[in-house]
Amino acid sequence: MKYVLVSGGVISGVGKHVSSIKIDPYLNVDAGTMNPKEHGEVFVLSDGGEVDLDLGNYERYLNITLTRDNNITTGKIYQHVIERERRGDYLGKTVQVVPHITDAIQAWVERVAKIPVDDTGEEPDVCIIELGGTVGDIESMPFVEAMTELRRKAGKNNFLQIHVSYVPVIHGEQKTKPTQHSIKAARREGLLPDLIACRCERDLLPGSIEKIAHFCFVDKTQVIVVKDMPSIYQVPILLEQQGLIPLLQDILDLKSISLSPEAIQKGRRTWDQWKYLTAPENSRFYETVSIALVGKYTELQDSYLSVVKALEHSAMRCKRKLEIRWVDSEDLEPSKSSADPAAYHTAWHSICTASGILVPGGFGIRGTEGKIAAAKWARENKVPYLGICLGMQIAVIEYARNVCGIKGATSEEFNGEAADKLIMFMPEVDKETMGATMRLGLRPTLFQPGSEWSRLRALYAEKEEILERHRHRYEVNPEYIDRLEQGGLTFIGKDDKGERMEVIEIRDHPWYVGVQFHPEYLSRVLDPSRPYLGFIAASAGMLEQITAEYLSGNGTAPAVEAITIGVDGLKVNKETGLF
Repeated sequence: MKYVLVSGGVISGVGKHVSSIKIDPYLNVDAGTMNPKEHGEVFVLSDGGEVDLDLGNYERYLNITLTRDNNITTGKIYQHVIERERRGDYLGKTVQVVPHITDAIQAWVERVAKIPVDDTGEEPDVCIIELGGTVGDIESMPFVEAMTELRRKAGKNNFLQIHVSYVPVIHGEQKTKPTQHSIKAARREGLLPDLIACRCERDLLPGSIEKIAHFCFVDKTQVIVVKDMPSIYQVPILLEQQGLIPLLQDILDLKSISLSPEAIQKGRRTWDQWKYLTAPENSRFYETVSIALVGKYTELQDSYLSVVKALEHSAMRCKRKLEIRWVDSEDLEPSKSSADPAAYHTAWHSICTASGILVPGGFGIRGTEGKIAAAKWARENKVPYLGICLGMQIAVIEYARNVCGIKGATSEEFNGEAADKLIMFMPEVDKETMGATMRLGLRPTLFQPGSEWSRLRALYAEKEEILERHRHRYEVNPEYIDRLEQGGLTFIGKDDKGERMEVIEIRDHPWYVGVQFHPEYLSRVLDPSRPYLGFIAASAGMLEQITAEYLSGNGTAPAVEAITIGVDGLKVNKETGLF
């Protein structure tokens, strides 16, 4: 096994078969109970693991499927060691940070690094480990010690460390001292960076690169410039242009790993398609599609990171420039019109002029009446609407109130004493314990007989069953299903037992879809999530075209296998943008 350790300095949060592990030095066992405003979104894996949002980036970029064990926290490690101590596994020894905690960290990494991450079932060749936080933090010290020991155990050509640092510009001058001190601190802790990735706003000057190389004891070729790019999807191309691949091949002796001709060709195809989709020159003349994202955590946009990525993937597939309008749902409520009329009118202007309206997941009653108002506007004015998790429940409540005449319709989450709880607490869920008690992970949804008209089902290539990831405590109350469907709200997708309502869709509407699951978690750059793709396509006025391409097998996912590679490179139909 070969390891790539990515550590950070100056500030936190910068920056073949490959697996990935994220180390978070906080005491929480997982990210499930964390406030999105403080830590960003909680990302859900197929096995139901609630993990750090960075694992979502790993899955999207590497096109792999990770498990809850790929996210290591201090809480997990200490829990594991204490359980072993209680069982007597340490035979009465005094349990200490070194060697017991550090050994447990290494053993965890070595075990998880070997777990297959794709449908080939093959053991990964390389594992990328991200050490969260900043080197020098007291919380990170056991993990730093464990990584220094792992480097020694792995041996030559089997361990590479990349240290990410920030190069600020002060009064027009690039300052390298923070990076120099960061590298010294890393070395003092036992970490020996092979590559230094410098985050910066613009290209580093030759003099700055020379200083970093000289004072950090590396060659200039080992200083990688990671400057701000128009799109995050262009960063891999930037790294390739700086010769990162030959450096990795040399330090890790990757040429010794044998790959089949088919694997090599597939990799080249995928990489060429990535470069075509993300090239800035291909987007210069794209029209803009504006999406009003109505939520309650809009001040920290990382709270909706996977949602944003799914929108971006779909916009690229539709060849549109994405404009997200962040709308605080509280600003849409009538009380805001007198308390803060400017915010109220600005919010409603964003709603009324948007190409599409999206209500993502969330928890709690705050701002829900504003979300209901946005769903009502979209339904009545035939504006494309997509509701995710709570956004679907909001759409059901709005329809019940304003179409079916159930004026008191609400959710048990908002009012447990209400007479008409259209949304109810799932009976098997533990109401007392918060962590890992929701309906979590990859679960099947079955399209119902008679739903062949569904626009969403067409994008899934008319499949009868789909698999998507879930994260919710509440569901549509089955006692109201008949009344809602008689009123025109169709539940086109249900769980495998036919008991839980998973997908709603209104037939007489350009695109009015709500899903109980979170399709954003499985969206990829080269294979956009179908609910998001349909939503963006409808908002851009091209749903029929995109649907026809998927039904004919010319959608994004099949195109990966259909690319022609030859002396002239990638063959692309310039008119349609298809491969």
